[in-house]
Amino acid sequence: MGRGDLTNEEWRRLEPHLPAGGRRGGRWAGHRRVINGILFRERTGIPWRDLPERFGRWKTVYERHRRWSADGTWGRILQVVQAEADAEDRIDWSMVGVDSTSCRAHQHAAGARRKAPRTPKKRSTPRQHRPDEGLGRSRGGLTSKIHLASDGGCRPLALLVTPGQWGDAPQMIPVLERIRVPRTGEGRPRTTPDRLSADKAYSSRSNRRYLRRRRIKHTIPEPRDQRANRRRRGSRGGRPVGFDKERYKRRNEVERTINRLKSFRAVATRFDKRAYVFHGTVTVAAIRLWLRA
Repeated sequence: MGRGDLTNEEWRRLEPHLPAGGRRGGRWAGHRRVINGILFRERTGIPWRDLPERFGRWKTVYERHRRWSADGTWGRILQVVQAEADAEDRIDWSMVGVDSTSCRAHQHAAGARRKAPRTPKKRSTPRQHRPDEGLGRSRGGLTSKIHLASDGGCRPLALLVTPGQWGDAPQMIPVLERIRVPRTGEGRPRTTPDRLSADKAYSSRSNRRYLRRRRIKHTIPEPRDQRANRRRRGSRGGRPVGFDKERYKRRNEVERTINRLKSFRAVATRFDKRAYVFHGTVTVAAIRLWLRA
């Protein structure tokens, strides 16, 4: 077993949720070796063609990752792993944090074909496909942004990839809508935390209205300009926003989650041309964080 490969315990937990062998006429190469190759590339950020020979043909490893990113396999595996953690009471729902991080895009991430991609063996567009490919231009060049929600244990619950110049506040609701942890027994999937924390970039009337409608308690500071505008309007400005400084100290949990994700070099710097492939890359890193003890 090489450095960074799946341990026997991690493989035991992951193996039952992987797709069955290939259809008519052929067999897939061993899942464990291929996934170890994907994890090696995630950790090091090397080009696919430079994968060591111990992982087999680089094309096999890349195509497996691309296929599972396109048809949503990585997303389903993430949900199953989260469901097992929830059944074992290992998800801290007491405070879920929302935040975002910018990822510098390598020059090789640009230049994708304008024609929409297709899911392998299917006549459909990949689930996470974006016409803009999640690439944005800023003073620093090409960037992408990862918006995510994490539990109190510093593990991602849901994520979203957008261009780097997109704001944070409009993406809070789409990220929360992606939280969906199935139950291992009967019952509906859990979609709401006990409390939400976010920085002042997420303070907006629409976001607070959405949280009140879903009965989610929240700790979000109010920016100075919004506070001054509310006071200027008098009684029409509404009541002051409640804010607990002690609870807000837990916002570092989502920042630590981002640090853990960006310890994977293929996440910290985007090399994938297609947005759905990069989304799969971030999802694999999230799965690895959930598999760790």
